[in-house]
Amino acid sequence: MIGTIRPDQAELATPCPDWNVRALVRHIVGHDLPNFMISARGENADWQSPPDELGTDWAGEFAERARALLEVWRAADLNRMVTVPGGGEAPLRSRADHQITELAVHSWDLVRATGAPVTLDPALAEHALAWSRTMLRPQFRGPDKAFGDEVPVPEDAPGYDRLAGWFGRDPGWTPQELSV
Repeated sequence: MIGTIRPDQAELATPCPDWNVRALVRHIVGHDLPNFMISARGENADWQSPPDELGTDWAGEFAERARALLEVWRAADLNRMVTVPGGGEAPLRSRADHQITELAVHSWDLVRATGAPVTLDPALAEHALAWSRTMLRPQFRGPDKAFGDEVPVPEDAPGYDRLAGWFGRDPGWTPQELSV
């Protein structure tokens, strides 16, 4: 998906309030991937840390970091118990589910923002939605929170529409210049 983004699309708005395409790619490549690398090793990532700066080759940086992350996941024991924030333990698999969800949602964001001719895998949306419905608590939603309030979407809507709505996005969102 990131490889389809043209340099002239960097300043386009995204469904993520306050983030344009450049900021969202920086979040994915410079924040999510390094933190998921730490998480995949069974360690606790600092999700409040600022994202790394990116160069101009976003697709190359994403590919390099994603390749390294995939190698860590391939070697991981997904049933291994790891500590979770707030105490307790969960299988490492839950961190993989977190990663799948984060990347599925932000892939939708980028496709919407750029109009990229990318077909997103509906099975990933369904997986992400099922996992996140058990994890995303009301206290994380609302103004000045990580997630917006859920946007109601019909249960028979496509998976990515339901996933977007669950994460507080309007499934009908389009950039202003495309909707005029």
